[in-house]
Amino acid sequence: MAQDGELYAMELQGFWMDVGQPKDFLTGMCFYLAALKQWNSAALYQNAGVVGNVLVDPSAKIGKSCRIGPNVTIGPDVIIEDGVCIKRCTILKGAHIRSHSWLESCIIGWRCVVGQWVRMENTSVLGEDVIVKDEIYVNGGKVLPHKAISESVTEPQVIM
Repeated sequence: MAQDGELYAMELQGFWMDVGQPKDFLTGMCFYLAALKQWNSAALYQNAGVVGNVLVDPSAKIGKSCRIGPNVTIGPDVIIEDGVCIKRCTILKGAHIRSHSWLESCIIGWRCVVGQWVRMENTSVLGEDVIVKDEIYVNGGKVLPHKAISESVTEPQVIM
């Protein structure tokens, strides 16, 4: 390719990161939120219970006594009920996080429902339209779309 003159380079302004893996996606999200704070801090969400850099779509609804952040993005039409704690997570469009759940280092897919008193951590990922029943623990679970989780996932694994 070099002999044929087919190699090119382009200098990017800002930063770039490969975010093809969930762990890398969450790291990239954290970098983006930190950069957003420097470029346009007014775009970040400010409210009671918010810690650090948080980005929330205006159509999202957040209940009382929640702790959101640091490093959280919440998409359109998301519902977060009372008493939820979310750290280092992305919550995609139409997801519903029920009361008193605790999420850290997770990606919650489109239209997912996370039940009451659920604990999810360790780069857990829910595909589109996943239901996690009440009082479930998910430790590093990667759940494919259109599934229901009714038993705890204590070891990291893919759930098909």
